[in-house]
Amino acid sequence: MMRAFITLATTMMVVILGSCGTDYEVSTSEPPQGSIQDIEKDLQSELILANDGDTIDLPAGVFGFTRSILLEGKSNILLRGAGMDKTILSFRNQEEGAEGMRVSNGTNIVLADFTIQDAKGDNIKTNDINGISFINIKSEWTGEPDETNGAYSLYPVMCKNVLIDGCVAIGASDAGIYVGQSTNVIVRNSEAYNNVAGIEIENTVRADVYNNSAHDNTGGILVFDLPGLSQLGQQTRVFSNNVYRNNYTNFAPEGNIVGAVPPGTGVMILASKDVEIFNNEIIDNKTGSIALISYLFVEATSEPVEEDESRDLSMAGNIAAYKADKSYDPYPSGISIHGNKISNGYSFPTFENDIGYLLLFKFWANGPEILFDGITDPKLGDTPDMTSILCLKDNGEAAFANLDAFNDFANVSQNKQPHDCTMQPLPEVILGENLIANE
Repeated sequence: MMRAFITLATTMMVVILGSCGTDYEVSTSEPPQGSIQDIEKDLQSELILANDGDTIDLPAGVFGFTRSILLEGKSNILLRGAGMDKTILSFRNQEEGAEGMRVSNGTNIVLADFTIQDAKGDNIKTNDINGISFINIKSEWTGEPDETNGAYSLYPVMCKNVLIDGCVAIGASDAGIYVGQSTNVIVRNSEAYNNVAGIEIENTVRADVYNNSAHDNTGGILVFDLPGLSQLGQQTRVFSNNVYRNNYTNFAPEGNIVGAVPPGTGVMILASKDVEIFNNEIIDNKTGSIALISYLFVEATSEPVEEDESRDLSMAGNIAAYKADKSYDPYPSGISIHGNKISNGYSFPTFENDIGYLLLFKFWANGPEILFDGITDPKLGDTPDMTSILCLKDNGEAAFANLDAFNDFANVSQNKQPHDCTMQPLPEVILGENLIANE
């Protein structure tokens, strides 16, 4: 029913408006120029032979690789370049491997002060690491963003005590900075642009995301909980970030879950629990500054696709997982949005996604900045206590809308009063001890 309503809205508004232009920035990064040096065999040998506690220094220069760099089963290793943009690891001619760099099964690993470019898959993936730090790393796909780019620039998954500090992520066809199924996470002082999702926290327990710039992505900052994964997420704080002009066209491969993110999204919360969004500047995101949605909304408004077994985050795969995962709760709760500076200088949303047409159909040129799909757990009854689901406080003049999505958007309400409440602040994330300091 929801899909039928949106399709009708789309058809009507296409006739009225026709096509619309875009106004986002594109990275000017270029592939490495000049002499590309070869340290592939020497570096891989050094990583294999490294003793726990070693520091491995990468010289300045541009270095070409044809296969993945692997670091496995090590502790207390510092892999350090001569500086961001001084040490460049190029995988433009990669022939083997699913990632540019993969680090796994270790403790206290620091990656610092280099640039990595153009891997066939993810640029840097780390998994099963207790204590992984990315310090002053640039991870990018050069040229204009494209669906053939790798999914993730920085990709720690199933890790503990994750620090991402002073990094830059560009051109990922899923998320520039992605942290999944991890515990105790800090993402700070970093920049993400020209990605589908700038920064994404998924199925993660205790994450602080602050002092970052997420701009010119499809969606700026995402906090997602998806079914069928190793853990459910909770306790994410998103604060003191600059989230602006995330109006970039969605170039995710067909079937990818982030393909459902409408261009023009500042912050999106999907089925997550205990999320605090505060003291951010969220500016000029055409479709919605902050969106809060249930997983049921994604399922109901997504066309079925064939599951691609090579991508564990396909839309079809997640819908199947939702139906099979009895422990998964698709309804967001414990969401506190307060003290944010929110504004949108655009009159209309973008029209690359059906949600833009829906908002135009309902609100014309006065679209609300904070959107809630209104889908709640039936166990809470027909008139649930909204103070346990969403609290709004001190967000200036930002308008709000409950879209009543499960009822075909029949009773859209802009009444903030049910959400005029406060929640207990979430605690600060403190990373585990014995992490290597960035020196």
